[in-house]
Amino acid sequence: MTLPRLRSSFVRLLPLLGLVAIALLVAACAGAPGGSAGASGVPAVTPTPQAAIPLTPVPLTDPISLLSWLFTPIFQAFFILLVVLDKLTGNIAIAIIGMTIIIRIILIPIFRRQTVSTRRTQMLAPEVKEIQRRFKGDRLKQQEAQRQLYAERGINPASGCLPAILQIFLLIPMYQVFSQGLQNFNPQAMLELFGFRIVDLQCQAAPVVNAVGHVLNPCLDPIAFGVNWGVPEVIIGTTGSMLSGLSLLAVISSLFQLVQSRMTLPAHDPAMADDPQYKLQRQMAYIFPFISLIYGSFLPAGLFLYWITSTIFSIVQQYLIIGWGGMFPLFGWTPGFARGHAPRFPVTMPPPVDPRTRPPTSPLGGTAGRVAQADKTIRHKERGRQSRRGRRR
Repeated sequence: MTLPRLRSSFVRLLPLLGLVAIALLVAACAGAPGGSAGASGVPAVTPTPQAAIPLTPVPLTDPISLLSWLFTPIFQAFFILLVVLDKLTGNIAIAIIGMTIIIRIILIPIFRRQTVSTRRTQMLAPEVKEIQRRFKGDRLKQQEAQRQLYAERGINPASGCLPAILQIFLLIPMYQVFSQGLQNFNPQAMLELFGFRIVDLQCQAAPVVNAVGHVLNPCLDPIAFGVNWGVPEVIIGTTGSMLSGLSLLAVISSLFQLVQSRMTLPAHDPAMADDPQYKLQRQMAYIFPFISLIYGSFLPAGLFLYWITSTIFSIVQQYLIIGWGGMFPLFGWTPGFARGHAPRFPVTMPPPVDPRTRPPTSPLGGTAGRVAQADKTIRHKERGRQSRRGRRR
């Protein structure tokens, strides 16, 4: 995967990564130079389309190529898996779905840990609220008490960041797989490891490019069910930039993400309705899923199929662990199948630490702490006075 091609992909992914970073706590990428007319006013020569340049692994030659070199093995792993599934099924869309399911099965332990940690944090919400009440006005004591409470229950509130970062980290090579791998006329070099050719695609010797710069003979067939999964697909407007068109796949992706976000929320609690943090959390669950609509007009359809399949997998995994969560009531309606539903693998809370074993300085208190504080209030008599009184008697 050549360096200019990776830079160009970063430019196209920059808006996407910026938006998702707000929702999922992630980092961004680099830019690439653009072309311009010459100083003499003569138009610049039309550059060769990226899809007409064979895909090859980038060598590690300088610090600038380091990032591209690091992403190349991930790209190859995804691309090889996709090509193998495509050859087995004969349908690129089914191959994308199969690839996504295999990746998510491998990542089950990571996402399960995130779901369990989120649920346990929600279960501790009443105790956290009590800590905030006890130490109202002292933020340092609140933070220390909450930290110790989570430590005693074996909960790491930051564990939810890893899956979010991992998803964004995988988006760049996955975007390359669909936008370059499915459109390139000769990606054969990306299917070779240590001199061994895993799959022989028998690509054509030269690209066929039309007047607008599109390659007409990609080595892999990117069309399935009437959709070209290597390019953006919109139903209203045009492709090419943010908000220039509406993608049906982006709408479907947003709806599934909305379901997943609502299931992640705790069940509605009227007592928490006035809590600003509680209200903000529920508002974000409605807003962030629809970010997909913004970049649906310039990302390849295959990336949305990957995201939709991954989201459905997450919904099933959450259903087995936390049930319907905060999905219902929906507009005041709760279906019968959701009433009293118990998840297949319910989350349990680890037993708390015995209060008597807490250190005397623990902000959570405990027997040892109360004994130590009470001991300070007792005025102990000196032995000398007691002995003199004893002698007087």
